Amino acid sequence: MSSTWLHQIDPIAISIGPLDVRWYGLMYLAAAGAAFGLAWLRTRPPQPAGAIQRSEIEDIIFYGMVGAVLGGRLGSVIFYHFDSFLADPSMLIRVWEGGMSFHGGLLGVLAAMAWYARRRGRPVFQLYDFLAPLAPIGLGLGRLGNFIGGELWGRHTDGSWGVIFPNALGHLGLSAEQLQAQYLAGALDVEARHPSQLYQAAWEGVVLFAILWWYTRKPRPMMAASGLFLIVYAIGRIGIEFVREPDANLGYLAFGWLTMGQVLSMPMLLAGVGLMWLAARRARG
Repeated sequence: MSSTWLHQIDPIAISIGPLDVRWYGLMYLAAAGAAFGLAWLRTRPPQPAGAIQRSEIEDIIFYGMVGAVLGGRLGSVIFYHFDSFLADPSMLIRVWEGGMSFHGGLLGVLAAMAWYARRRGRPVFQLYDFLAPLAPIGLGLGRLGNFIGGELWGRHTDGSWGVIFPNALGHLGLSAEQLQAQYLAGALDVEARHPSQLYQAAWEGVVLFAILWWYTRKPRPMMAASGLFLIVYAIGRIGIEFVREPDANLGYLAFGWLTMGQVLSMPMLLAGVGLMWLAARRARG
């Protein structure tokens, strides 16, 4: 009997006629709901003049989600599948094939909030700082969706917590029945992998949220919350990438361990340190 766990979660939550509603899509809805609820808590009236008001929450969350989805798709294509995009530009709109990038989504949110800030005459970092503690729960839910979908798995492990992802075993050419039989016999234990999606869900959805929510419980200098978000996210992402399987089409970029996720997170870390430094300088007057 295997000591590991065979991933057999159905990625489809419900089917309505020909329409399949996937858990990953529901996670996006839950992320928007969580962000709205947290924003509502943070804007209890009366709010001081110039502060973000409850009447703006719907627009902020809407534009933020649009930016996340569009930027996430663009980032996935440009950062991870650029050669395929050059050969077939239509893949950009084939969203049903999957493929979202956090770093692209982040850039999309930054662009959407910059547009909103200009439209409303607000300092852009007021919006960035406002969103910083609202985003982590949604990020954690997204990683949970990755786990349910059996995608973006980790590297091999001999730990008892390892998970066998059928989607990673296509090279074996086994049917579902054959996979089950081999799993029960313990023959697939060597294929167990780190559930890195859950590691990221814990870091992004719990640790990052706890730190940001605690830090922003009282007024902070502008740019401080944004900087802290970038630092904490980047540290976790860079670390977890060491146990996450790199994208098959890219592999390791250098040194036999450097991944695209780490390359994209390093500028985030530096930018976060810079923003925290500017915020501290601003606080000193």
